[in-house]
Amino acid sequence: MNERSSSSPRIAVIGGGVSGLAAAHRLVELAPACRLSLLEAGSRLGGVVSTVHEQGYQVEQSADNFITTIPWGLELCERLGLSDRLIQTNPDHRRTYVVRRGRLHTLPDGFMMMAPTHLWPLAVTPILSPLGKLRAALEYFIPPRKDPADESMATFVRRRLGRETFDRLVEPLVGAVYAADMEELSVLATLPRFREMELKHGSLIRAMRRQMKARGRAVRESGPRYSMFVTLRDGLSSMIDAISARLPDGAVRLDTAVERIERHDGGWKLWTSGDDSAAEEEAYDGLVIATPSHVATGLLAPIDAELGSRIGQITHSGTAIVSLGYDREQIGHSLDGMGAVVPAIENSPILACSFSSQKYAHRAPEGKVLLRVFVGGARREELAEMEDDQLRRLVLENLAGLLNVSGRPEYCNIAHWPRTMPQYHVGHKDLVEQIEARVAEIAGLELCGNAYHGVGIPDCIHGGEQAAERVAAACGLA
Repeated sequence: MNERSSSSPRIAVIGGGVSGLAAAHRLVELAPACRLSLLEAGSRLGGVVSTVHEQGYQVEQSADNFITTIPWGLELCERLGLSDRLIQTNPDHRRTYVVRRGRLHTLPDGFMMMAPTHLWPLAVTPILSPLGKLRAALEYFIPPRKDPADESMATFVRRRLGRETFDRLVEPLVGAVYAADMEELSVLATLPRFREMELKHGSLIRAMRRQMKARGRAVRESGPRYSMFVTLRDGLSSMIDAISARLPDGAVRLDTAVERIERHDGGWKLWTSGDDSAAEEEAYDGLVIATPSHVATGLLAPIDAELGSRIGQITHSGTAIVSLGYDREQIGHSLDGMGAVVPAIENSPILACSFSSQKYAHRAPEGKVLLRVFVGGARREELAEMEDDQLRRLVLENLAGLLNVSGRPEYCNIAHWPRTMPQYHVGHKDLVEQIEARVAEIAGLELCGNAYHGVGIPDCIHGGEQAAERVAAACGLA
């Protein structure tokens, strides 16, 4: 057994995904002398972040960029010396397509997730029927809901913009981000600014038009604000590598599963095991749990049954990503955009298709195209674990008609991510407040990860760094 030392506190971070790495890195920044252990059950760091370089293609196997409107991703890159490797999306292709009856149509200019900045593009789009357009325009006159209680994304959008705008525009755009059941997805936990717009301005359309007037410019992007996203030239795994290189020698322990934790003498006992060893008992002063919530539940339930139960209420969906490389001549569609989203009412297995090498040209060799096709989510969770050959056939059959594809791809990579996307159901914010209040009563323990305050890379970085700062303070390091 390794005993704790009062002169040099030992801190364990359980989980080597983005959140855990951010926590470990921040601990090293705050207290270089602390004895740090980063314990990862898998064989590599990074969690779902994984970049593959094969046959001239650069394939991101999960997230492929991050937003810059919140600072934590950019700030970490700056501290890691990676700022000069950040690149923006291709400005020539900053538009999104939406599938309607098996065909791709451009999302109306200025339609931002669930609200238009301009009415004319919405009025002429073939995506909505005349009645659907009229109902959306009436949003301007619908009084705001005063009840502060949370509500589902589906209920909110239907109430403001009508069923057709929800089904044809908002559901595919938001669903592609969260891989969620929109009947359950919380507005307050995901896109609270739209609820704030309703309350402040009385209308989403009114709010967006006032914002555009205040900015003094027109928005000519649709869907996600693509100009606000960046990636790393060498792939997002280069961030993982840069963090890992900053950690002390011996701090990272791969293939090390934490089987059990226990309160002990003001600190913690951990029982860890690897592939070739029996469980080993170790002692720590502070503990950051940066695992998926279902893993955290298993570890914490014996410590605090109520805490474990509440964390266990956060469910997860899963996705699979099929990345395909083609000669450009094989694709009949113009690909003049960043990608396409597919509404649930289309009854397609495809959630979305990212035109990956159109977003960032370096991801495919000259004359080639890299596509990333997303399947699964809350719509069809079984696809996240479907056998590769069957999944490949399913995707190719459905993609061929959408993009007028001829022939077979020259390259294919399939990444399976079951149970990796937390579902922020109605009431999620209140649930997280209860969880964090309970954690605050347990000295030397912190939680972080994508299950709590955001699923994006900057959110995970921020959560990890905050957890590190709190546990460092608790251990007398900051």
